[in-house]
Amino acid sequence: MKIKVKINGEWKEWEIDPSDYLLDVLRREGYLSVKRGCDTGTCGTCTVLVDGFPALSCSILAATMDGHEITTAEGIADEMEDYMKALAAEGADQCGFCSPGLMVMVYALKKEIENGKVEKNEEAVKRYLIGNLCRCSGYLGQQRAIFKFLGVK
Repeated sequence: MKIKVKINGEWKEWEIDPSDYLLDVLRREGYLSVKRGCDTGTCGTCTVLVDGFPALSCSILAATMDGHEITTAEGIADEMEDYMKALAAEGADQCGFCSPGLMVMVYALKKEIENGKVEKNEEAVKRYLIGNLCRCSGYLGQQRAIFKFLGVK
């Protein structure tokens, strides 16, 4: 079957199998920032934005995305350059496997804070990002980078 999606600002038409998960289609189409971590929707490495909201691409059938807008880390990299620099400065860029999914979540969080939907404090940020796992670090470097990027005191 064919679906049409707006991916990182550009409309594309993809031939998919009705049972394909969005994660698999995205990777097949060259969006390699989207990672396969757990296949159970618990690690956050496959996070993308669907119509502006975070979604776990390993848990979404691609067929349901027809007509929707999808944003991957590739689509927000320019806007998140300061965030990536903050990660590097805090030594939180170890293997990088979790970084794209976390970057998408931080981008969504920043928008939610700007729109007044999430408070700008440490506890609210931690709660928002709870579904993103990192197997390399103890999260402290990442938290410091995120707090600095968002201006959380």
